[in-house]
Amino acid sequence: MADRPVHEHIKDLSNSLVILSDKVLKNFTGAMETLLSAEDRIGEDIKLADGEIDASEVRLEEQCLVFLALQQPVARDLRTIITILKINTDLERIGDLAVHIFERVPEVSHVFLRDFRFERMGGMAKEMVQKSIQAFVNQDRQLAEEVCEMDEELDTMHRAVFKKVSVEIRDAGTDTNQYIVAMSISRYIERIGDHATRIAREVLYLVTGEIVRHTEGSFEKLIQSLKD
Repeated sequence: MADRPVHEHIKDLSNSLVILSDKVLKNFTGAMETLLSAEDRIGEDIKLADGEIDASEVRLEEQCLVFLALQQPVARDLRTIITILKINTDLERIGDLAVHIFERVPEVSHVFLRDFRFERMGGMAKEMVQKSIQAFVNQDRQLAEEVCEMDEELDTMHRAVFKKVSVEIRDAGTDTNQYIVAMSISRYIERIGDHATRIAREVLYLVTGEIVRHTEGSFEKLIQSLKD
């Protein structure tokens, strides 16, 4: 490893990260298609891909750690490797959330789900992940900031689901499980958006050298939505 220029190693690691993001997005897309379609689908592909994602995440982390030990990068090169490591972790967690969505599908009716906005929510979350990775590739500060702005819109949709469930579940009698599943699915999608936002913030750190703090308060906003 030591006989190659540092920038070539970083390029290889960045390419591996992009490949991982493609796998994660494909799995998320498959999970959402299963959720939104009335057709039965085979889920083994999604679970198999999740295993590949986990293995790729571990492999990329190991490669980054070896690079840090042998090359001892400084300044921007060091920021780049730290950014890759953090994005790598976020992508793995997005992959896990996609599997969680898929696993809840048998518990809920497709007809029931039509009353929610999961197609739009899923589409926005996917777009946020895509744009955050593109921002990393191009080191595009403006695109990263756009992803951060999109997060509030996704949060608003999640709060709308929370409010809808909170109102309708009171009249659901004993049949409350589907509402609980809908709430969980909404939360999974919202969490994917949060991870995309984290990736965008890591890009901002890479480009500017400044750490962008995450603003908490999602729970408080959910509670407030019930009062509005």
